[in-house]
Amino acid sequence: MEYRRLGASGLKVPALSFGAGTFGGRGPLFGAWGTTDAREARRLVDICLDAGVTMFDTADVYSDGASEEVLGEAIKGRRDRVIVSTKAGLPTGDGPNDAGSSRSRLITACEDALRRLGTDHIDLFQLHAFDAGTPVEEVLSTLDDLVRAGKVRYTGISNFSGWQAMKSLAVAERYGHPRHVAHQVHYSLVSRDYEWELMPLGLDQGLGALVWSPLGWGRLTGRVRRDRPLPAGSRLHDTADYGPPVEDAHLYRVIDALDEVAEETGRAVPQIAINWLLQRPTVSSVIIGARTEEQLRQNLGAVGWTLTPDQMARLNAASGKAAPYPYFPYERQEGFARLAPPVGSLTPPPTAA
Repeated sequence: MEYRRLGASGLKVPALSFGAGTFGGRGPLFGAWGTTDAREARRLVDICLDAGVTMFDTADVYSDGASEEVLGEAIKGRRDRVIVSTKAGLPTGDGPNDAGSSRSRLITACEDALRRLGTDHIDLFQLHAFDAGTPVEEVLSTLDDLVRAGKVRYTGISNFSGWQAMKSLAVAERYGHPRHVAHQVHYSLVSRDYEWELMPLGLDQGLGALVWSPLGWGRLTGRVRRDRPLPAGSRLHDTADYGPPVEDAHLYRVIDALDEVAEETGRAVPQIAINWLLQRPTVSSVIIGARTEEQLRQNLGAVGWTLTPDQMARLNAASGKAAPYPYFPYERQEGFARLAPPVGSLTPPPTAA
């Protein structure tokens, strides 16, 4: 497994992480994702650790906290071997303080997560969404307190816009609070919006990307095909409306390119889609999920090899879209590259183990 620094921090994380959204299986969305119990989860964690996947990501909103509980059971007795990442901020109830990032909410959410996970600290604690109703100063001072208390090691954000992330970083700088080191983002070959503003911000500010839904909300599993109905077992039957939309023409253009590269490399479509992400700037780790051992082992096959520059270029061409304003039309003008951040990694060459 390849290990990379998480943004500008000193923490090294595996290039692939495991997302525990399939653990617990409560509610219409997460029940459709998976219903993995503690015994099954422990087996998946075994496979991950054997492959060098040491970071596990969850959230309090996943299955109403059951995901954290199942993950806690699965890592019991080997907490020192894993990096635990969780998130808080999305609604977990109907009460006035059951959502957001107020001091009261974050302290309660952290204590509840520690209890469910069965641990005394969270390695990476992320804000699941920006809370426009709470002063950023209150949010960051609370996170500072949690870090100083030893309950949280690093902090991050998820699903923030560029100005929201930059405001948070600026306030942290002003008051000497810990800076966020990670941004968990939606990014895939069929959803490249991350590249227009958030990727340059990550390069400039040292925010490492943790990629969620690398297979385009289940569209790049290799089972979705042009002019065919969705496979009977596809979770898209139940979850398509919950995720970001993708135009059919764009999706099938990307799938055609993936099929072409798959034939050349002998690799599965999901492996190619994940490998493409691993070669993109700012990406610290790609979060993979799996309901079965077979799915997990296939996704683990996305590392240990590299797409060629020509293959990357063809995938880029098939998946690219015109940039939105204000990035269009300047991206196509001569000299624009001098105004853009350099394309490259945030980190030194990775270490392997």
